[in-house]
Amino acid sequence: MVQFYDQLLDALAQGEPFALGVISGIKGSSPQKKGAKALFFADGRIVGTLGGGCLEAEIQDRARRALRTGEATTFDLVLDHDFGWDDGLVCGGRVYGLILPRAAEAAELWREVGRRERPLTWGVQADFSIALVDSTFGASGEAWLYCEAVTPPCALWIAGSGHVAQAVAPMARQLDFDVSIFDDRPTFTSSRFFPEATRCRVGSWDELLGEPFPAKPCFGLIVTRGHQRDALVLAKWIHHPFAFLGMIGSRRKARLIFEQFVADGIAQPEQLARVACPVGLPIDSRTVPEIAVSILAQFVQERARVLRTLSETQAPLPASANRTTGPVSSPVHAS
Repeated sequence: MVQFYDQLLDALAQGEPFALGVISGIKGSSPQKKGAKALFFADGRIVGTLGGGCLEAEIQDRARRALRTGEATTFDLVLDHDFGWDDGLVCGGRVYGLILPRAAEAAELWREVGRRERPLTWGVQADFSIALVDSTFGASGEAWLYCEAVTPPCALWIAGSGHVAQAVAPMARQLDFDVSIFDDRPTFTSSRFFPEATRCRVGSWDELLGEPFPAKPCFGLIVTRGHQRDALVLAKWIHHPFAFLGMIGSRRKARLIFEQFVADGIAQPEQLARVACPVGLPIDSRTVPEIAVSILAQFVQERARVLRTLSETQAPLPASANRTTGPVSSPVHAS
């Protein structure tokens, strides 16, 4: 899945006019969440989604009108029987949002957002202009119709380059992890087995285990070709501040390694309790692709928890951007 901001940058490069649609708030049930985005083109193409069905069709119609007039607007849609009976979209909720036909004018901002080199927040002000939200927003008195924090992708370190790693890596890239592979076998650690953007590190394990730990949230997966190497990696990685650390294997394997680590003074029980082994959600997986799905399902779940915790510890967004009731406008029951 190509990231939405990459798709936006592609649209800018093509130079074709588009309107950016954003869901800025919801109440009750809706087919998409706050922050869902889509690009609407005059020829009917849509990149991204605001929920599909009659909801998206209604917003698309408004976006095409906005492209003709150049005027930004808001929407306020109630998803009741009058709105969505024909295609089953009777969520009972209310969806608010913005349609921005001149979003391309913020090209430099989108390029910075798309690079995702540092955490930042962009927003839509009361006059529909798009700008970065800086640290002084709390005292500026500016009203923000919508704000969104963008962070660099979380790192995923994978020890081992065998079948499981080869199945996990491309899927993890699609799920917006910055993937690094570590192994002492150059034959397997290459672009032949991994996506081009994957960072492959080859060397002795002593060298590899000295890799500087990244500053951003990092997840670890230990799937080497044997229990001894798994234990070798774990003995080092257990002391890194991973956001989440998993190791492939059985509960018996985990018990034997953990007991030995405690007996040898390598790690404390509370440190080992944070290691998921066997790694992956229990979906009765059998094949390698199924094992990869179970592992990444758990990693996505843990990433959501980590990012939610981080957002709660950061400075709050402007009160006008935290609303769940959306822009003030008359509700529309569209058919």
